[in-house]
Amino acid sequence: MTDPATGEDRRSNPQLRTIFAEAYEVLLPFFDPANSWDGRPHEHLAHVALHEQFPDMSARDLFILVTAARRVFSTTGKPAPP
Repeated sequence: MTDPATGEDRRSNPQLRTIFAEAYEVLLPFFDPANSWDGRPHEHLAHVALHEQFPDMSARDLFILVTAARRVFSTTGKPAPP
């Protein structure tokens, strides 16, 4: 995301941006309403699945990716290209 005032990229970890599309595909089933339990997403399982896909990633980065994926799914449903 670019800061409108300065034009600088606000992201502090460009590596997460490069893998976001791949991570989003892993996480997509966990946010699909058709796969919910009592109307709730499987967010806790999303963290596990993402950790299995990216075992060297920190818990903080996993949390960031899950949170970003949830936001994208609830708004556009599709990540923007890197």
